[in-house]
Amino acid sequence: MGRAYVRADGEADAERFLALIKALTGKEPNVYRMKDGRIVIECYREHLDGLRRYTELADTIEKWLEGNM
Repeated sequence: MGRAYVRADGEADAERFLALIKALTGKEPNVYRMKDGRIVIECYREHLDGLRRYTELADTIEKWLEGNM
């Protein structure tokens, strides 16, 4: 499981992050608010497996940024 924490005043950031995770994996992560106001976004195995599909793209971008392409 992976977790992302968003400041209490970062609701718009949390919504964008949720939309990105859902777009990339096809599944919406769990979200809840802590007593201190922070927003917690939890990604489980299906989310992490979905994100793993983009490893090759990340490697290609890294090579491009280093000028090796």
